[in-house]
Amino acid sequence: MKALCVFSGGLDSMLAVQLVRAQGVQVQPVFFETPFFEPSRAARSAGTLGLTLKVVDITTRHFQIVKSPRHGYGANMNPCIDCHSLMVRVAGEMLASEGADFVITGEVLGQRPMSQNRRGLDLVVAESGIGGLLVRPLSAKLLPPTIPEQKGWLDRARLCAIEGRSRRTQIEMAAEFSIDNYPTPAGGCLLTEHGFSRRLRDLLETNSEPRREDLKMLRFGRYFRLAAGVRLIVGRNKKENEALSDLSTVEDTVLSASGIPGPTAILSGPAGPGELETALAVTLAYSDSHGLEKWPVTVLRAEGKIEVSTPVTDKKAFSELLIS
Repeated sequence: MKALCVFSGGLDSMLAVQLVRAQGVQVQPVFFETPFFEPSRAARSAGTLGLTLKVVDITTRHFQIVKSPRHGYGANMNPCIDCHSLMVRVAGEMLASEGADFVITGEVLGQRPMSQNRRGLDLVVAESGIGGLLVRPLSAKLLPPTIPEQKGWLDRARLCAIEGRSRRTQIEMAAEFSIDNYPTPAGGCLLTEHGFSRRLRDLLETNSEPRREDLKMLRFGRYFRLAAGVRLIVGRNKKENEALSDLSTVEDTVLSASGIPGPTAILSGPAGPGELETALAVTLAYSDSHGLEKWPVTVLRAEGKIEVSTPVTDKKAFSELLIS
């Protein structure tokens, strides 16, 4: 027998894998990638278990539910029930091609009061279309028997009855399975973060179909709204500057203070002369230009590169344009 695990890389999904492997079932961990969550943590956790992670990009389908989730959002722009349903649905669609028989997840009944209550778990089963082929090994004894249990593929007595937000049982189980390298519960999904959600909402107000690069750039720097549909993202350090440069396309304008330390800034959208002038000033304000009256800013566009002499302005002048 073989199972596909919807694998986040957190301790719960690691334990779900080990509980099922302990019953002689082969498990393939699968990570569903979008611009809002990336697979590095999951790959490390899969490696800890001696497994190779399979990464599947679901951006196109996932972004549609981010914009309009049937069951609404959590505290920020995280459509958890809709998201889990989609991931389980895609895993179910993969069963035949992967030679697998059922799907498992690390979901725990009651761990997240808004999305992992009994109603939420039932909705995922119903809306994923997978029915009784979905097993939650950590809470299986508290839920109706699944097809793998009914057919004897899994011994229900060897599964768990974990409920609630305490992680004490999982930590004890990790020791039993000799898992001593696992990530903390926090993090993973950018949609749960308040600042990121503010940026995304702002982007969607004027662009319902942003580029993948637009979504990825929301992770970095300081985000300024200069006009409707026009935004400036200013790197905070060398790593962010490099990331923003890599994500920029011929549709963007790349700005940097000439010859002095400072940020890389990406100007996107239908910027006119006024927005460009503001973007130049913001870029210079966050550089090492203090004490200068003017300094050139390099402007890189598809048509070529120029330098524009720009007055030095205190960054406080742009605070009202800063989203986060």
